[in-house]
Amino acid sequence: MLKEFFEKYFVNPIKYNTGYNPVNTLVYAIILGIATLIVYKVLKRMKIKIDNAFFRALIPYMVFGAFTRALTDAGVYPRTYITVSPGIYFLVFSIAFPALIICKKFFKDWRGVFLWFGWGLVMVDFAAMGANLEKMNFNFTVLKYFIPFLILAELAVYLMTKKLSIVRENSYLFYVHFYDATTTFVGVDFMGYWEQHVLPRLLIGLTGTAAVMYVLKFTVLYLALWIMKKLEEEGEDKELLDFIRMVIFILGFAPGTRNLLRMLLGA
Repeated sequence: MLKEFFEKYFVNPIKYNTGYNPVNTLVYAIILGIATLIVYKVLKRMKIKIDNAFFRALIPYMVFGAFTRALTDAGVYPRTYITVSPGIYFLVFSIAFPALIICKKFFKDWRGVFLWFGWGLVMVDFAAMGANLEKMNFNFTVLKYFIPFLILAELAVYLMTKKLSIVRENSYLFYVHFYDATTTFVGVDFMGYWEQHVLPRLLIGLTGTAAVMYVLKFTVLYLALWIMKKLEEEGEDKELLDFIRMVIFILGFAPGTRNLLRMLLGA
């Protein structure tokens, strides 16, 4: 019974590419929450400060995860449990975290070494793509939809920063999640793709357009940041909240970049 349950809700959705369901969505969310707290505690023990320099050093690993996922869709890498979501996050973490520990232990400029190691991983993906150009079906027509809608979306965020303090104080998060929403909107409404996540898929079905992603993104993000602001005012660990904001950024940037690369690769 347990094996059938696990296969139905966790194995088959990945094996047959049927998207997320309420059960695995909830479990993955719980795992993400627990993992976030554990990683934060470990970083604190390693005396790694959660600052802009550390954030910048993580950027190439986000790109690597998104690129690797897109190349999997394109057939360059085999489709396995660790090359698709959510396994791809564990794959990137299993590479990035040991690299971080090694860099911190053996290099004085550990942030720089860690940063360039990450870009080296991205170069591996570029090399893999270059060696498999026959599998690529590049489709740059996506840009004629993506660029104008992205400009409009980011302009909307800019205008909101003038009126809403929470948006203004966390504008980079709204910018990146509206970027993610734009990739979904363009992919679903113009390029023939479908949404894999439960709630977005439901709302898109009800409204008939993936433009609803902008409303969903804004509502969830605003509410989460409002709660975090209240916690910070009550004396909650600011560095922990900053780390959670970093995780929120990754959850917008990584899937958005994967979506865009997948469409450009014609996968």
